[in-house]
Formats: sequence, structure tokens, C-alpha cells
Amino acid sequence: MSYYKFSDFLKNKYGQKVYKLPVNLNATCPNRDGKKDRGGCIFCGEEGADFECLPSTLSVKEQLEKNSAYISKNYSSNKFIAYFQNYSNTYLPFNDFQRYVLEACMEGIVAVYISTRPDCVGDEHLEFLEEVKSKKDVDIVLELGLQTVNYKALEFLNRGHTLAEFIDAVIRTKRHGLGTCAHYIVDLPVDTVKDVIEGAKILSALGIEQVKCHSLYILKDTRLGEMYERGEIKPVSLEEYLERIITFLEYLSPDIVIQRLLGRAPEERTLFCNWNTSWWKIRDMIEEKMKAEGRHQGSKFDYLGGKFTFLANDKPAY
Repeated sequence: MSYYKFSDFLKNKYGQKVYKLPVNLNATCPNRDGKKDRGGCIFCGEEGADFECLPSTLSVKEQLEKNSAYISKNYSSNKFIAYFQNYSNTYLPFNDFQRYVLEACMEGIVAVYISTRPDCVGDEHLEFLEEVKSKKDVDIVLELGLQTVNYKALEFLNRGHTLAEFIDAVIRTKRHGLGTCAHYIVDLPVDTVKDVIEGAKILSALGIEQVKCHSLYILKDTRLGEMYERGEIKPVSLEEYLERIITFLEYLSPDIVIQRLLGRAPEERTLFCNWNTSWWKIRDMIEEKMKAEGRHQGSKFDYLGGKFTFLANDKPAY
């Protein structure tokens, strides 16, 4: 196995194929509503990540029932993950957040995954989610947007947080026995391969359980889109992306689950996405390249645990 696939993880954990059902709430984030900024991240469109979701006017229960009914009919599955997908879900009013999470704990839901910013995770959220996990017997995973460990790149993306907030959120989340997933963009033009390697090392050192890799996409009517149209930024080549993602995997702990290797974007508003190539074709390219070159996740995971610590019977080098 070249890398630890999400589908394999789910099947091993739950005994069958499990599907992730998106939940779209009327959420926002402090980087958009004026608490930190009003522009948001430079790559973020007005719809956030909800272009593949049902409308937020439907209740959580209605969204899950509609999506699960479709999956059950077409793919014969009866176990699902409720995925609170759009914007920063822990930035909702706390009472609303509690109500939505509890509403998602319905029959057939084995886990609740919650997408948010690392600076929007309060101790009250973690205490509540730890209680839900215990009482409702569902797994809870926080999907934390990081994108890069390069502090200059975080400023360039206008993320509004630094690496410190991400590290803090991960430590506190794990303290409550909850799962963690990091969102990461491996092909930022302002990053180098060294930044990608350092990202894999930091995620591994923190004991992140899952990673969701994104390829950079560029939307119309965003600050990144304006920069792209003015020729101020140029995406890396597909060949460079293949090398970056494989290198990232090589330095990543083999125990970390890979949710996905690429991102997707709404076609009607996209200026650039995946080199005009279907995502599954690029996924196949990655897997074929890894197999042909004998490369796999964790092959260079040898840098933790006091790598050069002398053992009792070691002789000094002098």
C-alpha cells in the first residue's frame, strides 16, 4: 500500500464501507465577519466549501436523511459520517452548535466530523464534544484548517492565525480524546519543497490522526483570483505537484490516514483547478508514480524519538 487510504481506515474501523455526508450550516468565520478581517482567506469564495452541499435552509436531520437515502439506495451502505463542512462551524453561537451536533447523532451515524479554524476551538466545545462522544457512542473528529506551516505563507493567504494556534488546538483536542484532521495545501507557489517536508514533520510530531490534502484552486472574485489574472501568481506544474505530494507522504507518519490527495472547486467560478485534469486521473498518476519509483508513505519517517540519542552501550564519537 503506497499510503494509508481513508476508505481502508473506515472499513477496518467500522467493518464496512462508510460514506461522509456533508452538512451545510449558515456559518461564517472571524476572518470574514470583521472580528479579524472582512476579506477571508485569499482563496475563499463566497460559498465557502458548500458548492457540493444541500442548502443550509434544510435542517441537519433533513440534510442527513436526504443524503443517506441516496447513498443507501445506490451504494447499499447504512453507516455514515456527518460532516459539518462549510466555514468555521465552532464559530456558530454555542447553543446552536450544541443543537446541530446532537441532531446529527441519529441512527446510522458512526462519527461526526467538524470543519473549523484552529483559533475557533474553545474548551467549552471540546468538553461538550467529549461528552457527546461518550453518551452518543459516536466518534468525533475536528478538521482544522492549517494549509501550511510557513508563517510567511500563512500571512500571504490572510489566514488570520499562525502555527501556534493550530498546535494549541491540536493539543487541547487530543487531551479530550477527540480525533484531529489537518487540511493542508502542498502546492502553494510561495512554499518550497522544504516547507512541505516540514509540514509533514510537524503533523507527525503532533500525532495528527488524519490529513486532508488540497491542491490549490483559484476562484473568480477572490483576491487570489485577481492576483492570478494580473499574472502576479503562477501555480506550480502538475509534475511539481506530483513530486510535492509524494515527498509529503514520504515524510509523514505511516499511521496518519490520508482523507484525500486533491481538492475540487465549483466549475462555473473556477479560474484554475487541477491543471484541467480530472481529480481521479491525478490520483492515479500519484499512485502509479509511487509504485513505479518504490516510494510510500512513511519511508522517510525517521526523525522523531531522539533519533541520535546514545544508547547505554554506545561509544562516544571522540
